[in-house]
Amino acid sequence: MSQPNSPQPAKLVIGVFTNDKRLLAPVLNSLTKQFGGMDMISPWIAFDYTRYYEREMGPDLVRRMMAFKPLINQADLSTIKLATNAIELECAIGARRNINIDPGYMLRERFVLATGKNFAHRIYIGNRIYADLTLLFQKGAFQILPWTYPDYKDGRIQSFLHQVRNKYIKDLAELES
Repeated sequence: MSQPNSPQPAKLVIGVFTNDKRLLAPVLNSLTKQFGGMDMISPWIAFDYTRYYEREMGPDLVRRMMAFKPLINQADLSTIKLATNAIELECAIGARRNINIDPGYMLRERFVLATGKNFAHRIYIGNRIYADLTLLFQKGAFQILPWTYPDYKDGRIQSFLHQVRNKYIKDLAELES
């Protein structure tokens, strides 16, 4: 029989994409008020993997990823997703989003995103939100899965996530000492 164990805290990682870089400052202000300070932020990366969002958000989308200092309880991912959805609505013009905010978390062995969309590989985690197992970490590298979003297959995003993972491992060591 397996014995239940408490899950380790996770490193909160949030991806944002928009076609208006000026929106990032107020969004970061909202995110840090809710989730604490950031300890890492990626450079801007062109979000040109799909045209799916162009009708709603316009062309020339760019992405930034950020990691937050406070470690989170994995069980909080659904409420974090609801909070980021609310920030998206605050930035919207009518029914049109101007910014997309994707929260997730990093563990040693995996990277998980939150989504409101069900699919075969997604696990329901409460509050009408699902967990998407986006990347596995094995043999020293992230492994893509058949459903991994194209942007998370990108070497620049994976390089940033590798740095986040290294910082997360240091955070855990400090927590345990």
